[in-house]
Amino acid sequence: MDIKDAGSSLDSLVSSFNTRISEIQQLVVARNMYPASSVSDLSAIDSALKVLELQLHKIKIRMREETEAIPKAKKLIEASLQQQKKLQNLSSVIPSYVPDRVTKTTDDATKCLNLEPSVEDSFVSLKLEEPAPKEKKGRVSPPLFYISSDELNSVPLYMKQRITLEKVNAAINDMATYAEATSQLLTAPRKKLKENLVERAMELRDIAATETVKGKHFFLETDIRGPSLKLDNTGKAILTLLRHLGRISETRIGHHRVILLLRPH
Repeated sequence: MDIKDAGSSLDSLVSSFNTRISEIQQLVVARNMYPASSVSDLSAIDSALKVLELQLHKIKIRMREETEAIPKAKKLIEASLQQQKKLQNLSSVIPSYVPDRVTKTTDDATKCLNLEPSVEDSFVSLKLEEPAPKEKKGRVSPPLFYISSDELNSVPLYMKQRITLEKVNAAINDMATYAEATSQLLTAPRKKLKENLVERAMELRDIAATETVKGKHFFLETDIRGPSLKLDNTGKAILTLLRHLGRISETRIGHHRVILLLRPH
């Protein structure tokens, strides 16, 4: 109900009660003229009037509370609509499933490296609520620059084909995982590496030292093996799309095809 309509209804109700009070006053005059015959009737009317006055008082209090609550309700609705719009914008960019960054990339890299368990690893579950330790200087987690629906729509149709926003952003998750595994190989002490990974680690360190790759997160094309990004026609189309949007670049070093993760301009 609108505030003006509520006020109008309340005025009508008050006017009705005033009319009733006037009639009661006339009856009181009549009672004084004929006290013996009208006392019981007027007593009943007086009791009914008191009940009505009490109800009117309660209605006034309720109307005042509702009127005061209307501005707060409007502000709450506006805030809810703004929050809904923000969530819709976020949902259009983020894929339906985004794995936990630290858990996924670290676990995958550790499996790849076959690092020896330490005392700290035995108490990981006890540290879940502690602040994450600062990473060593020079080592930063691979970037996760998801694309938006507007960016995807800006890509030419022949390049986009049937690729969806969810598939592209899921592929970006996979690439961050590959780059994290590469970073683990680059920084892991040699004594903790499995024998068959030592040669690979040395090779990656040589690649990381080149001018083209130095200081960037990267992985090799041979690292691409899912779960979302694969070297099939769809996967190759996604890589082409991401190159077009400035998320990755490629270079060849030796017999390796190296994919670099980039910050969008």
